[in-house]
Amino acid sequence: MDPREKTACFTGHRPEKLFLSDTETAAQVLEIRRSLHARILQAVDDGYTTFLCGMAQGTDLYFCQAVLDLRQAHPDVTIEAAVPFAGQADRWPAADQARRLALLDQCDLETVVQHTYTPGCMGRRNRYMVDRSSLLLAVYDGTPRGGTMNTLAYAMRQGVQTVILPVEEEVR
Repeated sequence: MDPREKTACFTGHRPEKLFLSDTETAAQVLEIRRSLHARILQAVDDGYTTFLCGMAQGTDLYFCQAVLDLRQAHPDVTIEAAVPFAGQADRWPAADQARRLALLDQCDLETVVQHTYTPGCMGRRNRYMVDRSSLLLAVYDGTPRGGTMNTLAYAMRQGVQTVILPVEEEVR
């Protein structure tokens, strides 16, 4: 069996694009996490056991946490952190760096797509994930540009099934 058949990846917005205010509220985060948890659980029920996450701020980290939470009840589930370049979080706030590191420590595999930053490294990471998956889950607000839209378009061109978890108006 092709490992892609049991592999799903994720794309989604960073906090500054997702939330109107500078601070995400507990209600906003809870709604996104609830939606992610439900859709990941559906993927597990559909036979998906491997998940790939790009480890960016915002919805990527919510996705990673949701998969790790589900892994407690589904020990066959694994998660791979697909890191675009070694210094991905170097300029993040300390709290976000600590959160990311705590999640990375629980991942089954960490793949660093390239060692240093280049302008195309995020897209390269996204293609790496899509090329290894048969399902792409996306938190997407319909914006006609950006990394999330580019990843969705690439997945569709590759014939990867896509599921869009829409962003509620009250979140943005």
